[in-house]
Amino acid sequence: MHEPKSPQKITVLGAGAWGTAVAIALAARHDVLLWGRNPAQMAEAAAARENTHYLPGFPLPDGLNVTADFDAAVAHVVNAAAEPDAESLLIAACPVAGLRPLLEQLKGRAIPNIVWLCKGFEYDTGLLPHQVVRAVLGDAVPGAALSGPSFAQEVARGLPCALTVASTDRALRERVVALVHGGNMRVYSCDDLVGVEVGGAVKNILAIATGTADGLGLGLNARAALITRGLAEITRLGMALGGHAGTFMGLTGMGDLILTCTGDLSRNRRVGLALAQGKPLDTIVRELGHVAEGVPCAKAVRELAAKMGVDMPITNAVAGVLFDGDSASDMVSRLLARDPRDELA
Repeated sequence: MHEPKSPQKITVLGAGAWGTAVAIALAARHDVLLWGRNPAQMAEAAAARENTHYLPGFPLPDGLNVTADFDAAVAHVVNAAAEPDAESLLIAACPVAGLRPLLEQLKGRAIPNIVWLCKGFEYDTGLLPHQVVRAVLGDAVPGAALSGPSFAQEVARGLPCALTVASTDRALRERVVALVHGGNMRVYSCDDLVGVEVGGAVKNILAIATGTADGLGLGLNARAALITRGLAEITRLGMALGGHAGTFMGLTGMGDLILTCTGDLSRNRRVGLALAQGKPLDTIVRELGHVAEGVPCAKAVRELAAKMGVDMPITNAVAGVLFDGDSASDMVSRLLARDPRDELA
C-alpha cells in the first residue's frame, strides 16, 4: 500500500454531527469539502466557522470548506480522480433513510468511489447499506463501509478512535486506510461487509435496551447480561445473513456495542433512559433533535429476524416497547420469563 501525496481531495456528503466530525478530523491532512443540503445552515457554518446546528463548540479548521452546492461537492472529487497520482474519496455521511435519495443524485456521475458511514437497515426494504448502494449504482462504483465505535464529539475533539473499513474491493480498502488512517484515528480493514454492517445496525437496538435497564435502576449485572446476550443476537443474525463469526468480536461488533450501550453520548442509549421514565416515543424523538437509528431499525430487524427464523428476544422486547404499547417493565418481565437454554446454542 502506497502513501498518498498529501493533501488529497475528500468530499463529505452530509453535514450532520458525524459527517462534520469526520470532515474536521480529515481536514487536518487533506483538502476536504463538506456538503449540506440546507443552504442557510451551510452559509451560517461558513461564516461562523462552526456547525452550530449539529456540532456546536467545534471550530471548522482552515482546511475544511463547506457548501450547499451539490455539483461543486461532487466535482471536488471527480476532477481530482482524473489527475495523475491523485487520491480522492467521496464519503456519504447521511442517515440510512437518506442513503437512497443521496445515491439517486449521484447516479450517472463519474464518481471514483463511495464510502458510507450510516449504520442500519433501510426501513421499507430491510436492505443493508451496501445492498442499497448496489441497487442504485450497480457494481461499477467501488464501495465501502467505514464503521466502528466512535462518538462524533470525541472524533471532532481529536481524541483517539479506531474504525474498520469493509469492502470486497481491496484497492478501495487500501485507499481508505491510506487517506483516513493517521493522527489519533486508526483504521483497520476487512472484506466482511455484511458482518460490519449488521454489527453497526443492531447494536443501536441493544443500546436502547441497555439504556432502559439502566433507567429502571436494574444494576450493572443486568447491563453486562444485556450487552453479552445482545452480542449473541448480533452474531446469530449476522451469520444467518452471511457474515463471519470473527467480525462480531471486533471493533464493529463488540467494540461498537460496548460503546453505544455504555456511553452517555449515545443517542440510542438516551432513548432507552427516556423510555424508562415513561416518556412517549414521539416526545423522546422530538427532544433528542437527532436521528436515533435504533428506533426504526428495531422494527426492520424484528421483521427480518422473524422472516429468517432467527431468535432475537432482546430486539423483540425493545420493538414491543417502541411500537406495541408495552411498558419498560413489560420488556424486562418478558426477558426474565424466557426459558433457560444452553448459552452457546
